[in-house]
Amino acid sequence: MSHHPPNPPIIHSFSSPEVLTSSLASFILKAQKEAIDKKGRFTIALSGGSLPKQLSGLIGNPAVKWDMWQVFYADERVVPLTDPDSNHLLCSTELFNKVPIPKENIHTIDTSLLSDLEELSDAYEKELIKEFAQKDAARFPVFDVILLGMGPDGHTASLFPGHDLLAEEDRWVAYIEDSPKPPPNRITLTYPVINHALRVVFVAVGAGKAEILSEVLDSPEKGLPASRVRPVHPGQLFWFVDEAAAAKLQVASAEFKL
Repeated sequence: MSHHPPNPPIIHSFSSPEVLTSSLASFILKAQKEAIDKKGRFTIALSGGSLPKQLSGLIGNPAVKWDMWQVFYADERVVPLTDPDSNHLLCSTELFNKVPIPKENIHTIDTSLLSDLEELSDAYEKELIKEFAQKDAARFPVFDVILLGMGPDGHTASLFPGHDLLAEEDRWVAYIEDSPKPPPNRITLTYPVINHALRVVFVAVGAGKAEILSEVLDSPEKGLPASRVRPVHPGQLFWFVDEAAAAKLQVASAEFKL
């Protein structure tokens, strides 16, 4: 376990969502190259919401080595993969159906277990163990990149304000039956997994995020779920935001350069 304090977040504010999208693609490509050069694969976790749309800069990009990607979901709704609420369906529609990624490189929930949340989350944890434990031999998986969004209440993945799951310290994947936002049943990566990633990237776009973004970054002591994402050293936390979302921020942003 690292004895260094977590690195402070690096905030990049972009003039428009379009500039953010192309910069995010460049960031992911650099992380991909470092990961593949080091260990021959690139591990990434994605969430849903507006995030998959922001990945359009990867479509048609010849530098993306899709066959080297191993994709997991930071959270998933406990619904069939064809259901409109499915994060996998959303990511497929916005990204994966438009690129040559091998289907077996995308790790979805086991839909034969939708009626048993304990079994479902255990099975997803086993998928992670299969990908990470033998190879990295760490207590928690170390993703190259985890991409997250943030809700208007400050939730991220399926970690909601005031919920017991915020205190989970052992499990890699946990389930929730009482999500305040429908659908109620979900699975989610836990903080120990999120906070062991090499890079965690939040994406927040639009004036509708300005208030909560300021609360999360300027008042982390309030303990909102997004504020609790603080990767352990040498992990790094990044925020990719546009000027509209950043309008109320007190904390300084940094120029984006690779």
